[in-house]
Amino acid sequence: MRYVIFISIVCCSCFSLTSVSAQDPHFSQFFASPLTINPAFTGKFDGNYRIASNHRNQWPTINNAFITTTGSFDAKLLQKSLNENDSWGIGFTGYSDNHANGALKFNYASFSTAYHKGVDEDNNTQIGFGFQITQANMLVNTNQIKFEDQLTNAGFTGITTELFSAPSLTANYTTVNAGLLLNGTIGEQNNYYIGLSMYHLNRPKQSFLGANYSVSPRFTVHGGGYFYMGTNATLHVSAIHQMQGGTQETIMGGALQISSDPENDRAPSIYIGSWMRLKDAIIPYVGIEFNDFRIGATYDINNSLLKTASQKMGGIEFSLIYTRRPRTDKPIICPKF
Repeated sequence: MRYVIFISIVCCSCFSLTSVSAQDPHFSQFFASPLTINPAFTGKFDGNYRIASNHRNQWPTINNAFITTTGSFDAKLLQKSLNENDSWGIGFTGYSDNHANGALKFNYASFSTAYHKGVDEDNNTQIGFGFQITQANMLVNTNQIKFEDQLTNAGFTGITTELFSAPSLTANYTTVNAGLLLNGTIGEQNNYYIGLSMYHLNRPKQSFLGANYSVSPRFTVHGGGYFYMGTNATLHVSAIHQMQGGTQETIMGGALQISSDPENDRAPSIYIGSWMRLKDAIIPYVGIEFNDFRIGATYDINNSLLKTASQKMGGIEFSLIYTRRPRTDKPIICPKF
């Protein structure tokens, strides 16, 4: 009976964690994981191809509570064949979300494509549409499951009376995602964007031990831009609001970029700023950019009711983005944060 109750709790936790703690696996540096936010970001960058990676350890005071890692690659295609104001890109994303020291694991693999259409002769404004398909896998590692009758004075060393038919239990589903992106320029050095996306359009069913669960759609609206402040400083701002399964989260903030040489777009720069997850955490950010690399780090400082358990430590996160940019091309103003 306890086995049945446990599995029921695990199944419910799978979907509540997806919507409550992450609304699907998420990052504080959402701007550094573009293909998990909006498929329309695919191919929307200044360069030929882009590689992005994020790693997050949420609530580090609780041993391996939630560890999320992602990596993506996207590239532009047929650049010489399309209209000079248009662009087309494809991308691939893989990410994992591990809960409770590996007792529960989610793995995702995605393919995305997007087309960006210029709407004026000067290419000051583009509208993009993106499509993505994702294969998801959930795994429960029964070897990591502990029951009360295993607890002895030496720890969980006893033998449980519960019997598991397999060392692991798995479930899979395929989901479809889509998004829109409006990107524009103001002058020669300023950019703005706004996007909409919907994940799990097909409301996939996930079967687990004979029970079926629907994955709730995730709706996202996001926007931002950067604005030249004079001398060697540029202000970057961004915000995102996500809703899924009756829950929601909002993150907003910005960072100031200080360049060592404003005349050289590859000169080393530093970023200092902060974002805020409303009613949850303050997220200081520091970053460095050089050549085609940008590295960022954040540390969530929890200020919600969870601060007692988390000791105000929401999570540490690192990001790395490499964008291959030809040195002979004129820079293209695209979303950055």
